[in-house]
Amino acid sequence: MARIKAAIDGAPRNSYVAELHLQVIKYADELRDTTGREFCEALNIGPSFGTEFAKMRKISGRLKDAGLDVDRI
Repeated sequence: MARIKAAIDGAPRNSYVAELHLQVIKYADELRDTTGREFCEALNIGPSFGTEFAKMRKISGRLKDAGLDVDRI
């Protein structure tokens, strides 16, 4: 969570949500047992981002199957 928080906090203001998406995709395997609520609470972000968290975690498998190398994010 600390790495995700640092990446989001370091993102330009107009890229915050995009960075959030990328970080969830990057760490989806580690976050598989985390709920949207837990994620938002851990990062101290609004609960509405729980939906974004769930969407990006769900799509990460398809992206990896298509060849995405999450280590390059």
